[in-house]
Amino acid sequence: MRNYIIKRVAQSVLILFCVMFIIYALIRSLPSSFAETMAMQLAQAPGAKPYEEWLAQLNASYGLDLDIVPGFFTWLSKAVVGNFGDSWKWNVPATQKFTEVIGLSVIMGGISFVLSLVIAVPLGVLAATKQYSRADYVITSVALVGISLPTFFFATLLKLFFSVKLGWFDLYGLVGRDYAQLDSMGQFLDKANHLVLPIVTLVIVSIGGYMRYTRTNMLEVLNADYIRTARAKGLSERTVIYKHAFRNTLIPLVTIIGGSLPGLFSGALITETLFSIPGIGYISYQSMVAGDIPFTMFYLSFMAVLTLASNLLTDILYGVVDPRVRIS
Repeated sequence: MRNYIIKRVAQSVLILFCVMFIIYALIRSLPSSFAETMAMQLAQAPGAKPYEEWLAQLNASYGLDLDIVPGFFTWLSKAVVGNFGDSWKWNVPATQKFTEVIGLSVIMGGISFVLSLVIAVPLGVLAATKQYSRADYVITSVALVGISLPTFFFATLLKLFFSVKLGWFDLYGLVGRDYAQLDSMGQFLDKANHLVLPIVTLVIVSIGGYMRYTRTNMLEVLNADYIRTARAKGLSERTVIYKHAFRNTLIPLVTIIGGSLPGLFSGALITETLFSIPGIGYISYQSMVAGDIPFTMFYLSFMAVLTLASNLLTDILYGVVDPRVRIS
């Protein structure tokens, strides 16, 4: 196992290098440019230098006068020692801005992820064990609705009903108008109140896929020969389902769960934008639109590392949930 992990880590480093070069090349090719925007603003000041001179000066300051390959290695030489530069849009170090906003997205993503699994997995198992029953049809219908509903449509319905009609929640933002006058507990409850609808949105649009995935794999396991053998031995239906069948259903579930882990840190771009939640998804989108290369490169580097790490963790977990899977 140790040799396997070392080999996978070495492969991941090579993949990360290639991925970051592609990302850097794509970002440098974007039509939006922070330097061009700033040069245009500076050139409009009374008595200012022409736009072309400002653009050349800013490109030289930010290293954009270099070609893509030397520019990438210049960025990489600083990134390997933890220097990702200052964000051009937010005027603070890229790592500092990331630290400021990542916590909120992790809280939202973590709560919605746990709730999705707690709701979807048992319902998927129930639908499989009660195949073609009323419960199966209801659960399958709910799953299809969750898969089919666009995030922006469902979020708009929630805001219309719970914010506009009932007035239980604010339409936008993370804090209310009287947030500054509240004590610490009141401020906590105020933020929690503003996160209810975004979290509900994330849960509803994600449980459908988990339920369908669990149901499909559970049905496949329940039709296996060893399940019929376990029933023939006189084992209780509960033991057959939860001790034998469900354990083997966990194997494909590990794949989809492991692949979902990077999503906890990537932020929910659409949801955060609709509810004006200043999380990492919304901030990174604004940075990309503004051509903020330092922040965008740091964010995408972080996501690439997290994705590679989650894939490695998924492979290791295979051996945990299934003793037959071992790395020689």
